Amino acid sequence: MSDSFKFNSSNLESSLSSFKERGITEFTLQDEAILSHKGRLLHFLQLFHEKAGDVFLTLPVSASVLDMDVCKACAELYCSLEIPLEGLSKGGSYLFDKKFYSRRSDMLNTLGLVFGFDMSFASQAGDSVKAFRDRLDFALSLYPNHIDFPQLESSSKDSSIKMPKPSATFSTQDIKNCRETAFALSTFYSYGRAVTWFLAILAPLKMTPSKFFQDFAEWQKINNCSLESGWKPENAKHSEIEKMQLAFLKFKYEEKNRRELYEVVENVVRLNGAMARCYGEDEEAKIELSYNPDELLSGAAMDIQSFFDNAFIENSTVRIFMGQDGVEWRYC
Repeated sequence: MSDSFKFNSSNLESSLSSFKERGITEFTLQDEAILSHKGRLLHFLQLFHEKAGDVFLTLPVSASVLDMDVCKACAELYCSLEIPLEGLSKGGSYLFDKKFYSRRSDMLNTLGLVFGFDMSFASQAGDSVKAFRDRLDFALSLYPNHIDFPQLESSSKDSSIKMPKPSATFSTQDIKNCRETAFALSTFYSYGRAVTWFLAILAPLKMTPSKFFQDFAEWQKINNCSLESGWKPENAKHSEIEKMQLAFLKFKYEEKNRRELYEVVENVVRLNGAMARCYGEDEEAKIELSYNPDELLSGAAMDIQSFFDNAFIENSTVRIFMGQDGVEWRYC
């Protein structure tokens, strides 16, 4: 990680060209005057592309600012978008516009942009456990790279974060349950780098994402890696989280009488996990597989039942490594 630098609005643009010599490899834009204004944001993105194009840029930005022009400018950069996924309290009800977020996410996915959502619960009038779970299920259907829950990460002294508060529609126990579900999602999906395969492995279980993560939260309690235990997914190696993912998935596939499909699931998770670690940590690996690696990485493997019915068993050991054009695999 590079050292921490802070820039104010007046010197930010003039400082961009010095990022390389200062050793800055990652930068998060936190200037609301730029982030909330499409014209200023476009100007900044063009300048960033010219002067600091090799730096990884994180943009905490409202979905309302993300039109095609801004998204195309982002697609020219090495960047990630952090988007608040939030509704509106009106007359004691909590309103959430799914069509609006669907349209934005379709555009982001079409352009191949990396994005994540920031989600909260029990902080606005009319919100409820049912509404939170519905938002969570909807959010995961949009293929975000990750979902963050600032309420889990901040202290009650942080005035910028609205902490959960009990209400007529959200009891203290409801809040506790939602915190545990959010932590389970953070562990399994976000830190577990599961975006590529999560919906595919969920389909044969016939469960909603929110129910899956409620169950995983219970599993975490039994295995001493829950929110209350003090275990922190951000401090765990990805390979450790992968073992947790596979142990829980094996349990669920057996519970749902789908154990014959588990070998396909395991192959998909382990191959994608090894490739993610190679990309993220430059970690080479040798893994044993039961199916052809290219088929496991293809769209065919996104239908677990069909893959099980049609793919041929092909036992092999493959090496995962960083090649000239990215992560590659070779038979050993």
